[in-house]
Amino acid sequence: MVSMRAIICAGGTGGHIYPALAILNKIKEMEPDSEFLYIGTTDRMEATIIPEKKIPFVGIEMKGLDRKHILKNIKVLECFQKAIQKAKEEIRKFDPDVVLGIGGYITAPVIYAAAKLGYKTFIHEQNSIPGVSNRFLSHYATKIGVSLPGSVSYFPKKKTIYTGNPRSEEVIKAKPIDKKEYQLSKNKKLVVIVMGSLGSTSMSEKLLELIPSFKSCSYEVLLVTGKNYYERYQKVDTPSNVKIVPYLENMLGVLKVTDLIVSRAGASTVAEITALGVPSILVPSPYVTHNHQYKNAKELESVGATKVITESEFSKSTLLPAIDSILNDEKEYQTMHESAKKLGVPDSATKIYQILKDMTKEG
Repeated sequence: MVSMRAIICAGGTGGHIYPALAILNKIKEMEPDSEFLYIGTTDRMEATIIPEKKIPFVGIEMKGLDRKHILKNIKVLECFQKAIQKAKEEIRKFDPDVVLGIGGYITAPVIYAAAKLGYKTFIHEQNSIPGVSNRFLSHYATKIGVSLPGSVSYFPKKKTIYTGNPRSEEVIKAKPIDKKEYQLSKNKKLVVIVMGSLGSTSMSEKLLELIPSFKSCSYEVLLVTGKNYYERYQKVDTPSNVKIVPYLENMLGVLKVTDLIVSRAGASTVAEITALGVPSILVPSPYVTHNHQYKNAKELESVGATKVITESEFSKSTLLPAIDSILNDEKEYQTMHESAKKLGVPDSATKIYQILKDMTKEG
């Protein structure tokens, strides 16, 4: 039976790891006898998640560039050189058909090493504005996939393909939750507010002030505080149409019954809301590298798929009218839904699998 041998490399955050797993699962679905090696960093979340899934894992020490303390980058470069050597050892040993880099600084030494050894390589960019690693690797990768059409112009045209985010297929397959699980009404519109899995210090203060203002609203609010901030919300007088939870075990199932989401604009969020066409109000985190969340959000806003409120502008007087204007105007709501859906690529993982297949056929 035909099978693929693939090294998959992604690290640091769920925004990189889950798209990597979506590709791995698609390869497995298409070619069940395929073999994988996952290379990640030694001290980030992939070092726990991947072994738990019984996927062969190798950790390589790697640090990101320090933009504030330039001298510290001497150590980063030393670390990079060592990581290249370690990656070369692992690649030679596993001898893959293809090596995939799905984001995070660990991809830089691994894809560079693979390219120098003559292996086929594929990198994927989830954000609107590419990170340092992918810009560097674009010179060495065989093929490049991007989640958003605006990213195409940053890479060599001949080898860049708009694939969408591979997480999209899994989002579409998710089963909707029963609203009763969260004591929500079947017939009322649902607004979900979530500021990342851990929550946000700066946004918590603003949201705590907002909660009483929802009392007179006709819709229900499911507010996800993030595990670190849940206790703070217990002291607030919460209206009956607002439900507060620390985190969502089944975010995708909740999204399936969501009418509007108020959220950050990370790559995973963008993939999820465009896959389903969920209208949104995006509040980009100003604390991320190259302000990429703002650029993700603005790309969606430019086609009418979202409204953007910056963190500094976020308040009762900006949020509540924005929610009302979307939920109370059926025409605007439908436009947002359709515009978001157009940006989603529902068969993204399949597209990427086909690219990998074609690459390995080329010999």
